[in-house]
Amino acid sequence: MTVNDETLALRVTGPDPQPHTDDEPPLGAGGPAGPWGIPIGRRWAILLSLAPASVLELLPQTPGPLQTLAGLWLLFGAPVLLWRGVTARIVSTGTAAQLLAVGFTVLTDIVVALTVNTTLPLIGVDRPLTRLFLTVATAAALVVLGVLAPMPERSGRSVLEAWSTTRGLRPVAALGCLALVLSVAGPIRLNNGLGGTVSAVATVVVAALICLLLLRRARYPVPVLEFGLYCASAALLLLTSLRGQYITGHDIQKEYLYFRLALGGEYWNIGTYTDPYNACLSITLLPVHIFQMTALSDTSIFKVVLPLLFAFTPVLVHRAVRNVAPRVVALISAVYFIVFPTFLTDMTYLGRQEIAFLLLGCAMVVLTDSRGPLALRRTVFVVLLGGIVLSHYSTTYVVVGTLAISFALDKVWRLVSRRGRGRTRRKRREDRMLSFLTWWVVAVPAVLALLWSGPLTHTGGQVERTLTSVASAVFGGKSESGSSDTAYSILGGKKIPASERLKEYKADLLKQTAAERDDGNYLPLKQIDSLSTPVVEVPTMKLTVIGRLMDAFGISVPGLNGALRQGTALFFQLMVMVGFAVALWARRSAFRPVRDQITIAAGAWCMVAVFTLVPQLSVDYSLLRAFQQGLFFFAPFLATATLWALRWAGRRTVPVACVLLAGLLLDLSGVVPKALGGYPAQVQLSNSGQYYSIYYPHAEERRAALWLDARIAKDGTGLIQTDRFSYSRLQALLTHPTLADITPASLRTDSYVLLGTTPTRTGQVTVFYGGDLITYEYPMKVLDSRDIIYSNGGAVIYR
Repeated sequence: MTVNDETLALRVTGPDPQPHTDDEPPLGAGGPAGPWGIPIGRRWAILLSLAPASVLELLPQTPGPLQTLAGLWLLFGAPVLLWRGVTARIVSTGTAAQLLAVGFTVLTDIVVALTVNTTLPLIGVDRPLTRLFLTVATAAALVVLGVLAPMPERSGRSVLEAWSTTRGLRPVAALGCLALVLSVAGPIRLNNGLGGTVSAVATVVVAALICLLLLRRARYPVPVLEFGLYCASAALLLLTSLRGQYITGHDIQKEYLYFRLALGGEYWNIGTYTDPYNACLSITLLPVHIFQMTALSDTSIFKVVLPLLFAFTPVLVHRAVRNVAPRVVALISAVYFIVFPTFLTDMTYLGRQEIAFLLLGCAMVVLTDSRGPLALRRTVFVVLLGGIVLSHYSTTYVVVGTLAISFALDKVWRLVSRRGRGRTRRKRREDRMLSFLTWWVVAVPAVLALLWSGPLTHTGGQVERTLTSVASAVFGGKSESGSSDTAYSILGGKKIPASERLKEYKADLLKQTAAERDDGNYLPLKQIDSLSTPVVEVPTMKLTVIGRLMDAFGISVPGLNGALRQGTALFFQLMVMVGFAVALWARRSAFRPVRDQITIAAGAWCMVAVFTLVPQLSVDYSLLRAFQQGLFFFAPFLATATLWALRWAGRRTVPVACVLLAGLLLDLSGVVPKALGGYPAQVQLSNSGQYYSIYYPHAEERRAALWLDARIAKDGTGLIQTDRFSYSRLQALLTHPTLADITPASLRTDSYVLLGTTPTRTGQVTVFYGGDLITYEYPMKVLDSRDIIYSNGGAVIYR
């Protein structure tokens, strides 16, 4: 089968078990078929529904559930339906139009809040982000959209009728709903001190759902496959995001703080806090918009709403790959995106990147849907990248770098091809194809990023420091060691011992505090040198019955777990490179990319290499997160390599792939280590482990923070010192000056010292330095000269 066009082409050798004709028919030819159809007569029904929804929003005594339904309808329901008429003109299938409408809706909510926040202060409104103004502005924007936007043609069946008769929906919905229920019940049990068995079962159900989708891919319609993918990704995300009664995680703690600052004054002002986090509208204006128009709690927005929006991203990966490859390649690509460790453990702690990745997924759908008008697709692509600029700075920089490298590679390829044609007098079809990337598609997002981080928000300081460090390393200056994550890379890198990292950290602190140490503001250097701070290894779980049985047969369970993780890291990288070779040169390949796809994927791989080889980049932006972002571009090559490597199985290739993918999911999610023991516990399955110790919030330390904050407010002055991760958990409660470090080298003589739950109960403190976490035994005797003024069994305060 061959589909030719001027930008991308799909060429599959051999029979395609899921030909493109089995997919949804193009939109605009007789109307969209399937469950996504929206009759044109509903335009006015949608517009008329805005009035009662707005009234429910503005009535002072509206019950919480009704207000939430009205707010969600205005923020997500109505705009998705209205935007779908626009997106149907951009992309060619019903599911693509629906998914793109979700991205446009999120971008609309951000832009509406930004418009209200920017314009109303010009006419004297000090608190523009109130429910009244946001509701009126949202309704007005929807009216304009509803009047101007085209609507899809009438489908032959209603949405309810279409879904009720869709083949495969019942088993997929049953497994998907079961996974979601268990993914909610599991964290609730753990949060109440019970075991993690339910969470482990939820992960097993997700693995079963993924296998069902792969095995039945030829029989089930695309919307059913994508519905199953959404349920699987949402369940895995909720297992992590719902941990803790409060905000749990790393970056999300600071994101929540800036959201609270914007909500408190009902006004977002970057001039008040010129921090890059504050410039991410995905975690300031978007959550404020949702909070004001619904009765949802502030924590539930970060723990539920943002993860559920991000859960569309693997579906977008599937849709983008399906535009250029068979179903099996598209499904495996999406599954790889889901099972990669960063998705399972970190993405729910990165609200700003969740929204940025959602918009990036939409952009990739537009890029690969080559049946749409090229000029329109380029414009929409740039608009979506503009949304990424507003959502997350680092994602923006990596995307711009990827596109710039891809553009350069394309120009080189064309130059070489032109010279080759001069010798052979042959003109290949690929050489006549127009590239999707043109100079302005690369330049406009780069300019927008510079403007946003520069004159508009003045938050580009981190970028300048990073580029300075990079330039110093490149041109022979002092180069710091990178994150130990680079040790997993086949391109280089090494793991720095924790004891060496701690020595570097201590030396850095002594250098920073040297000027004031002689004035008596810090502990004497002699006293600091006398203190012992031995590094503590990350604890592992005890061997289970199965683990002890394996140990009895001479199998080292800790060694096996470590080898599996290291092997998995190498597997992902090697298979991507094998995928490039297979797609380009193998006689039989499930995926035949054209130049655009190759150059963009190569650009993404080059960015991963840069993060490995330039130490400062691996510290400022995790190498694993860079690889996760790269999967948007090179996931189909990874899937292609998998099918090629398993070709020996013949007709059983996909079942064997199911075993491989399910095994990866169960191992990387922590289910296999939990069943065996001998590996650090993961927070989504246990009430222990490193992430639990440093990120999980406890009621005792929150009470201590509130007590101390009230005391300092009464006394009128005082500096608080606590360790970095206790501060991370408590920063929304500590309103007075706080130093997030209690390392002896940084301990001031005039401060309050707050020990959080983990230091109080274990005597251990964790620091983050050089991109690594280092845990050490804290020398409690350094605090003997101080008085204990507060203690509740889970937190202690010294003065």
